[in-house]
Amino acid sequence: MTAPILRRLSDLRALHATWRRDGARIGLVPTMGALHDGHLSLVAAAKARCDRVIVTIFVNPKQFNNAEDLAKYPRTELDDAAKLAPFGVDAIYVPDPDQIYPEGYATTVSVAGLTDVMEGEFRPGHFDGVATVVAKLFLQCGADEAFFGEKDYQQLMVVSRMARDLDIPIAVRGCATVREPSGLAMSSRNLRLSPEALGKAGQLYPVLRNLADQLIAGADYAALLPDAKARLLAAGFDAPEYLDLRCADSLQPMERLDRPARLLVAAWLDGIRLIDNIAVDPHPTETSELID
Repeated sequence: MTAPILRRLSDLRALHATWRRDGARIGLVPTMGALHDGHLSLVAAAKARCDRVIVTIFVNPKQFNNAEDLAKYPRTELDDAAKLAPFGVDAIYVPDPDQIYPEGYATTVSVAGLTDVMEGEFRPGHFDGVATVVAKLFLQCGADEAFFGEKDYQQLMVVSRMARDLDIPIAVRGCATVREPSGLAMSSRNLRLSPEALGKAGQLYPVLRNLADQLIAGADYAALLPDAKARLLAAGFDAPEYLDLRCADSLQPMERLDRPARLLVAAWLDGIRLIDNIAVDPHPTETSELID
């Protein structure tokens, strides 16, 4: 059954007030639509942990640095609703723009430190837009738990810090990246890649995996970096904007693998900017996942 699509905050609040009276635990999956299996895995995780689940669809203009990129972002509301139907979500919140940014709106949420590097360096103001809209959605939806994919790992860290610093009573859950058979991380931006470019894009994950394996074996990160970048160029990517080894907890840069880390990359292919990351553990066990 297709969930009700709500566009006004008053309707959403009236609905989740009834859930609260029943003692329900509410899960939230914030999205910008163009749903794929990665998003749907978050919905499944929310359904497994919560009594009621809200999926939001809002293409947030404040997190786009490029007006053309915003205009090209796919809007597929009816298709998204059909994909959500088998999961039995309880509400789809597609807020009208004035429900998020009413006339005279003047507040921005900014998270220092975590937002100054990587995505923050190449997309100035992006994380202010993310933190602002997510804070709004957390407060509007009144959820107990929110589910985000680890594909956008820096975003996950920013959102978690924002909720903690502002005392928003919500648990932020990170969920493993869902990948295509080639290893390419699922993303709405993949829809804009040509079939030929999609084939090339599948090389991004093996480059990261190879780099991670060598780091775990004790190789020096700085010594490995030129070869990893050369492999991306050979696969058809532009030179990566960044290919960083960073602490998994703080995103501080690392020179050597001496604690749990993340390899994070952003690179352009066929005019489309792709990002990815993988976990790297200096002491993997037989039962732990080396990579998400």
